[in-house]
Amino acid sequence: MLRAFSTAATGMEAQQTVVDVIANNLANINTTGYKRAQVDFQDLMYLKLAEAGRETAAGVVAPSGFEVGTGVSPASTLRVFSQGEMVNTQRKLDVAIEGDGFFQVTTPNGATRYTRDGSLRIDANGNLVTSSGYLLSPAISIPTDARSISIGKDGTISVLAGASQTPSVVGTLTLARFANPAGLSSEGENLLAETPASGSATTGTAGAGGFGTIRQGFLEKANVQMVTELVNLITAQRAYEINSRAIRAGDEMLTTANRLIS
Repeated sequence: MLRAFSTAATGMEAQQTVVDVIANNLANINTTGYKRAQVDFQDLMYLKLAEAGRETAAGVVAPSGFEVGTGVSPASTLRVFSQGEMVNTQRKLDVAIEGDGFFQVTTPNGATRYTRDGSLRIDANGNLVTSSGYLLSPAISIPTDARSISIGKDGTISVLAGASQTPSVVGTLTLARFANPAGLSSEGENLLAETPASGSATTGTAGAGGFGTIRQGFLEKANVQMVTELVNLITAQRAYEINSRAIRAGDEMLTTANRLIS
């Protein structure tokens, strides 16, 4: 009977993990480019009291075994990279990726990171940066006398500067993609880092070779669906309660057995 206590306890811990992940999804429901996470589980080892296929009598083979599970364990958290809703901000430096790909940024220590957050800014040196101040990679500089900025679907950035009436190209937003984007490591500040599980980044031009297109004046909302998360939250809460009820039931059965023995 004591085995039921530890088994149900693993179930309670598992549902606590689910609630933690759901809470983070809901907390980031307004985070630009955020991708919701979900928890994958796996069952734990089994106590094999009798093997399937054992010979129970001469010429008779048991069609099934006798094994008791020991609970559940979280295996991983998986990011779901479905497309988020596009929101029209009418801001010239807001860009969204419609389809596959990530913007590349350079952190102060020189490392390359990846993001779906296209809320761009211009720093004091005229460079395009993220809302956290990280430079885009490759770096793109906007002239101080630029009167207008146009960003094409292929990521080409053109400006009208000074007295010129002819747009000039100042750079291109290069995108990166991965064989397994779910293997990227979350770094905070809307940044993701390459890992051995994600594979190496493949860079290219928006709209070509499987990369998504760029939409100027739009931002990609988080792909978190409030109704879905609330349903999952209720399910996790009920599963937690049922596992705690299994512990109470085991305790009551053990108490009854002890009373009979005494």
